[in-house]
Amino acid sequence: MAPSAVDVKNEPKAADLAALTAEFDGTLRFYLNGTKVVLDDIDPEATVLEYLRGIGLTGTKLGCGEGGCGACTIVVSQFNPTTREVYHASVNACLAPLVSLDGKHVITIEGIGNTKRPHPTQERVAMGNGSQCGFCTPGIVMSLYALLRNNDAPTEHDVEEAFDGNLCRCTGYRPILDAAQTFSVKKGCGQAAANGGCCMDKTNGAANGANGATTNGTNGENGVAGKQNGGGCCMENGNGPAKGGCCMDKMKDDQPIKRFTPPGFIEYNPDTELIFPPQLKKHEMRPLAFGTKKKTWYRPVTLDQLLQIKSVYPQAKTIGGSTETQIEIKFKALQYPVSVYVGDIAELRQYKFNDDHMEVGGNVTLTDLEKLCETAMEHYGPARGQVFEGILKQLKYFAGRQIRNVGTPAGNLVTASPISDLNPSLWGANAVLIAKSATEETEIRMSQFFTGYRKTALPPDAIIASIRIPVTAAKGEFYRTYKQAKRKDDDIAIVTSALRVKLDDAGMVQESNLIYGGMAATTVSAKSAEEYLIGKPFAELDTLEGVMSALGRDFDMQFSVPGGMASYRKALAFGFFYRFYHDALSALNGKNVDKQAIDEIERELSTGKIDHQSAQKYELEVTGKSNPHVAALKQTTGEAQYTDDIPQMKNELYGCWVLSTKARAKILSVDYSKALDMPGVVDYIDAKDMPDEEANKFGPPHFDERFFAEGEVFTAGQAIAMILATSATKAAEAARAVQVEYETLPCVLTMEEAIEQESFHPVYREIKKGNTEEAFKNCDHVFTGKVRMGGQEHFYLETNACLAVPSPEDGAIEIFASTQNANETQVFAARTCGVAANKVVVRVKRLGGGFGGKESRSVILSSVVALAAKKTKRPVRCMLTREEDMLTMGQRHPFLAHYKVGVNKDGKIQALDLSIYNNAGWTFDLSTAVCERAMTHSDGCYSIPNVLVRGRVCKTNTVSNTAFRGFGGPQGT
Repeated sequence: MAPSAVDVKNEPKAADLAALTAEFDGTLRFYLNGTKVVLDDIDPEATVLEYLRGIGLTGTKLGCGEGGCGACTIVVSQFNPTTREVYHASVNACLAPLVSLDGKHVITIEGIGNTKRPHPTQERVAMGNGSQCGFCTPGIVMSLYALLRNNDAPTEHDVEEAFDGNLCRCTGYRPILDAAQTFSVKKGCGQAAANGGCCMDKTNGAANGANGATTNGTNGENGVAGKQNGGGCCMENGNGPAKGGCCMDKMKDDQPIKRFTPPGFIEYNPDTELIFPPQLKKHEMRPLAFGTKKKTWYRPVTLDQLLQIKSVYPQAKTIGGSTETQIEIKFKALQYPVSVYVGDIAELRQYKFNDDHMEVGGNVTLTDLEKLCETAMEHYGPARGQVFEGILKQLKYFAGRQIRNVGTPAGNLVTASPISDLNPSLWGANAVLIAKSATEETEIRMSQFFTGYRKTALPPDAIIASIRIPVTAAKGEFYRTYKQAKRKDDDIAIVTSALRVKLDDAGMVQESNLIYGGMAATTVSAKSAEEYLIGKPFAELDTLEGVMSALGRDFDMQFSVPGGMASYRKALAFGFFYRFYHDALSALNGKNVDKQAIDEIERELSTGKIDHQSAQKYELEVTGKSNPHVAALKQTTGEAQYTDDIPQMKNELYGCWVLSTKARAKILSVDYSKALDMPGVVDYIDAKDMPDEEANKFGPPHFDERFFAEGEVFTAGQAIAMILATSATKAAEAARAVQVEYETLPCVLTMEEAIEQESFHPVYREIKKGNTEEAFKNCDHVFTGKVRMGGQEHFYLETNACLAVPSPEDGAIEIFASTQNANETQVFAARTCGVAANKVVVRVKRLGGGFGGKESRSVILSSVVALAAKKTKRPVRCMLTREEDMLTMGQRHPFLAHYKVGVNKDGKIQALDLSIYNNAGWTFDLSTAVCERAMTHSDGCYSIPNVLVRGRVCKTNTVSNTAFRGFGGPQGT
C-alpha cells in the first residue's frame, strides 16, 4: 500500500491520490553481497551509505558527502532485460538513495573478500603498498573491482581511467596504479597522447579530412591518423611490422590474451567472482512508494505512472542519479516533500539512430551516453559525427566515473547550472528537447530552454522524455567543444563552450552557434559574434578579428561579477574561439594556420621507475626494503576500524555544532527552543556548561581561544553550542534551527588589512646577519617586490571524529579520537569535565590522514564531546562534516613577504631584506612557530653575507590556522 501523503500546498483529494498509487508497493527488495534483503517502511531520505554503515558494513567510508572523493564507492549491479547483460556500476553510496536499490545487487568491500581470503584486487593493492592511512582504500579497491567485473582484460589506459572519481591524500597514486596495472593487458606502448595506446596514434600534423580531425601529417577523407611520418613505434625503434607501425600490430585478432600474474600474488579468475543473483534476472519491477510525515517518495516504473504523479504533484522533485539533489539537501538544507525516482523507467532510457539525428532518452546515464556517442561516431562517420565526438570529449572530464554511472543528461539540463559541461554542447549542436506531460508533448529548442539562473522553460508538470541531437553536415560544417577547469579531471568548469559554424560552397558562413558556460548566470550564446559571422568569408583573418571584437561586446564582464576572474574568463572565451577558428581553417586547408593552437595537450599513461642499482645493499635489506605495513590488508578489505566505525553504543547521542555565521559580531541572543522541540533532540551544551571560565580556554601557551563563544564571536565557524540528538541527521537539523541574533562589528579579513590597521598578535621576530643597509649601497643591482602564498586545506579523507563514553565511577571518561595529539586530548578533556587527567583515558586506533591538521585543533571537538557525555551521562559521538571540519580546524598559513635583494654583476647575492607576514587567524595556535620556521628557511640554499628578516603574525577574523606538513618551511623557501 502507498504511504500517507505529506502535507503540501494544493494537495489533491485523498481519493485521487489513492487511485493514483493503489498498485504501488511499500517493500524494497535487493541483494547485498549475495544475500537477499527485504525492507519495509524505509526512511525515504536515507542514502545507501547511511544504510550500510547503520547495519555494520563500515568498510564503506564517508569522506566528503558530495561524490567528490570516492571513499564511499560501492558496486551496484543491474540486469538489462533488453541486452540480457549485467552491468556493474561503481557508485557513490553517499549520494545514492536507498530506494534506488530495488531489483539490484549491491556489492561492498566486505562482500568481495577479507583478510583470510582476500580478493586479488585487495591483496595486490595491499602488497603493492597502495595504502597508507587507508581511509580511501576501500573505495579505490571497489573502483578497480567494478572495472574488472565489466572487463576482465582491461588496457593500461582503462585501469588509469577507472580511478578518475577517487582521491588519495597520502599514499600517492603511483603504488596504487602499479598494483592495479597488474590486472591490465598491454595493447600498445602506452605513449599515445589521448588513449594510452601506441605512440603511432599520436596526432602531430594539422592536415585532415572532411571532418577537420587532426592527423599525423596526412590528408584523407576519413581523417584517420596516418603513420607515414611517425617514424615507427618507440618499442621497435621505427622497425614495426607495418612499415613503421606499432609493435602490437604483430598480434593476431584471434590470439588469446594472457595476463601476467606477478609472483606471490593470487591469480585473478573472473569465473570465481560473486555471481549476479539469478532471481534478480526474473525480478518484476513494481512501482514503489515510501513515506513519512515529512516526505513521500515514489518510484514509478512506466512513463505513464510518472506523468500521472507529476500531474498531481507538479512541484515534485524528479530524481535520476541524485547527484545534485543530495547536494541541495545537504548544503542548502532544501526540503522536497514529494520526490519521484525515475531511474528505473525503461522508456526514458531508449535510443535511436535516425538519418539526421540521434535521439536518446532523457534518463540514459552519462556512461551510457558516452558509449552511444562512440557508436554514433562509427555510425555516422567522422564528418557527420563531429557533434558526438565533441560531446564525448566533454563527458570524459565530466565529474568522475561514479557520477557518470548514475547522472543523466535530463538531470543536467533541468539543473541549469551556468557552468555545466553538457548543456553548451547540446545547445551548440541545436539539440531539441522532447518534453512530455500527462496532457501534451512539446518540443523545446535549447536556445529557448534556459530562462534565468537555474531556471528553465520546462513546464512544472512535464519531464524531458528524450533529446534529439542533430548530426553535422558531410561537408562544410564544423563543431568543437572546449572546457577549462582548475584541474583536468573531475572538476567544475571555469568556462566551457560548444562552437559550430556551417559554410556554403563559397566558404561563407550560413549558420553559427557560439555557446558558452561560465560567462553569465545561464548558459548563453554570444549573439553579437554569431550575427557578425553570418555572411562573412570564414577563412579571412579579418573575420577572426571581427568575431573577437564582437565577443568583447557579448562578454563585457565587470570585475565584481559572481565567480570572479573576469579577465581570465574573457580570455578563455576568446581563446576557445581562436582555437576553433584555426582548427576549422586547418580543415579547409587555409593559410596562416596556428598549428600550436589546435592540438589538445593530453597526459600520457603514468610511468615510474625504481633505481635499485644506486642503493647500497644494506639499504635494500632493512631501511630501504619495500614491506607492506601491517594493517594494509585490513585497510583493503575494509576491516580496519576508524573512530566512526566503532559500533553504536546503547543510548548513544550525536553532537552537531552550532557555528557562527559572522566574521565578528556581538551575540545578542541564542534561542534553542525550536531546536529542543524537534523529535530526537535531547539537550545542548554551551559555555554555561563549563566548570569554570578557565575551563573554556585552550590553545597553549597563550590560552587565547575558547571552546564556546562568550558574548562575542571573532570568526565565522566559531563554536557557539553543540546540539545533542539521537541521530546525526536529527542533530544537524536541530542545529540549523537554533536562532542566533547578532550585532555585526568591524572585521579584518586579509593580511593587507591587518598590516594597514596594524592588527598583529603580540609577537615580533627578527634575524640579523651583517649590515644590509651598507651592503645595498655597494650592490650593482637591487630588486624589490612581494611574494604571496595562499593557504591550503589539509583534506585528510577522515574528518575529525570523536566518541566519548562516560563511566559511572568517579566521573571517569573514555575517549576514542582521531587525533595526532593524545596527550592534549586528555589534558583538555579533563579541564572541561572538571576531573583529574588520570580519570580520562584516550584511545587512538588509527587516523584517516592528519598532516598536522589533527595536532592542536582536534581538541576542540574531543573536549566538547567529553563535556556532553559528562552532562548527559550517555555516550556521545561526533564526526564533523567536511564543511564543519574546514570551517573550524584551520589550514596551512597564507604568507605575504616584501623583499629587497641586492646582487653583484657576477650574480652573487650580497644582501637580503625581508619582511614576512603570516595569517594566524583570530588566535595564535602554532602561528609563531610556523613564522619562525619560515624565517629560518628564507635564505634557502644560499649563503648571503648580509641578511635582515622580520616576522609578524597577522591577527584577522578568520579561522585560526595551524600545523601543516612542512610547518612554514615551504612558505619560507
